[in-house]
Amino acid sequence: MLELYQFESCPFCAQVRETLDELGLDYIIRTVSPSRRERPRVEAISGQTMVPVLVDPERKTVLAESRDIIAYLRRHYGAGRAVGD
Repeated sequence: MLELYQFESCPFCAQVRETLDELGLDYIIRTVSPSRRERPRVEAISGQTMVPVLVDPERKTVLAESRDIIAYLRRHYGAGRAVGD
């Protein structure tokens, strides 16, 4: 299942949540601190402390930029995706 590392008031995280919901995807929200210094789990997963971070364990993918995450979700999970993607 997809995992989204985020915090509620982050506008970039909100954009990713909206895309996940729009696509009807199931995902787990991993709420982290708004303070970058208090995000050791995010850093361990992605190598940096910014959010949002999306983890797609099925595809062994970790993404850490809202635009990249949204493009990835649309490409791999959107209505126009190719069979077998």
